[in-house]
Amino acid sequence: MTPAEMEARIIRYGELQPCKTAFIDAHTPGSDQKENFTIIGGGVSESPDQHVHISIPHGFNIGAAGQPPKCRNSLHDHRTAEAFFVLSGRWRFFWGRWGDAGEVTLEQGDIFNIPTGIFRGFENIGTDYGMIMAILGGDNAGGGVMWAPQVIEDAADHGLVLGEDGKLYDTKKQQRLPDGVKPMPLMSDEELAKRPEPTTAEVLPNHVARYWDMVALADKKPCKVIGATGLLRDKPGFEVDFVTRASASEAKHSHNRPSVLMPVAGHWRVDWDGGSATLAPGDTMSVPENLPHSAVPVMSGEAALYHIVGTDDPAGLTWQG
Repeated sequence: MTPAEMEARIIRYGELQPCKTAFIDAHTPGSDQKENFTIIGGGVSESPDQHVHISIPHGFNIGAAGQPPKCRNSLHDHRTAEAFFVLSGRWRFFWGRWGDAGEVTLEQGDIFNIPTGIFRGFENIGTDYGMIMAILGGDNAGGGVMWAPQVIEDAADHGLVLGEDGKLYDTKKQQRLPDGVKPMPLMSDEELAKRPEPTTAEVLPNHVARYWDMVALADKKPCKVIGATGLLRDKPGFEVDFVTRASASEAKHSHNRPSVLMPVAGHWRVDWDGGSATLAPGDTMSVPENLPHSAVPVMSGEAALYHIVGTDDPAGLTWQG
C-alpha cells in the first residue's frame, strides 16, 4: 500500500474529533465535561454527532474517553469486552450496582479488562486532562450500553431521555421520542439482583495488569496481556500484546485480519512494503490484513506499544475457562 493509503489508516492524537453528547449522562453535573472518541468501528455512542474515524470492520472497536479532573463516566455495562489502558492521567475505576463493590486506581500504561455483567464507571482523579483508550469486543460492540437505573433517572432530571431505539433525545432542544418509540426501560429489581458484586480482591488479580510488570515481562518477547494464555486470561474476540524496545523486532510479520498498533510510550517507526510512518503516544494505526510490517522504537528512551488483533472467538461474556 502507498504511504497515502496507509496514512488514511493512522489517526493522530491531535486529530481526534470528540463528541460531548455521546451518552445519556452528557447533561448530568460531574459527567457533563467528558469527551468520547470513536476511532475504529461504530462504538456504542448514543448520539448522531459522534464521528467515526475508521469504519473498516476489525472484529473489535477502538475508542477513547477524555476527561478533565473530577469528571466521571457513569455506571454502565456492556454485553462484550471493555478493556481500557491509561494513556495519560490518574484514573479511579469503580464497579457494582451503586459503584461501591470495589475500585482500583490506574496510571499511565496500566490496563483493565473489565468483567462483563457488572456496572462500571471511571473518574479522572488526576490534576490535568486525562485520556484512556478503550477496546470493545465485536464489530457492533455488543449493540449498546446498559445503564444503571439511577443514571437514566438522573439524566431525565437534566433533560436527556434515552429511547428504546438506543438514541438520545434532548428535551432542552424540544426533541421528543418519535411515535412508537418508548423510553428505555429501567432494569427490574429481579434483573439487578442477578448481577454479581465482585470484590476488589476478586477483580484485580484476574483483570488488571500494571505497566511496569508488563515492561519486565516483555524483556525477551512481547507480553501476551489479553488472550487464552495471557496475563489476563480471556477470549473476548481479540488478543492484546504489549511490546517494548527489548521485545520489538525489525523482522516483518503479517496477520490474516486487520491489526492495530497503539503506542503508550516513545515514538515507533512502522515499516511495510511500500513505506513507513512514525507513531507517537495517542496515535492509532490500523494495519491491513496480510500486509508484512514491523514496528520498532525510533528514538532512545522508554518505549512501549499495545498491539491488538482479532481472533475467531465470538465476542461475548468474559471467558470463564
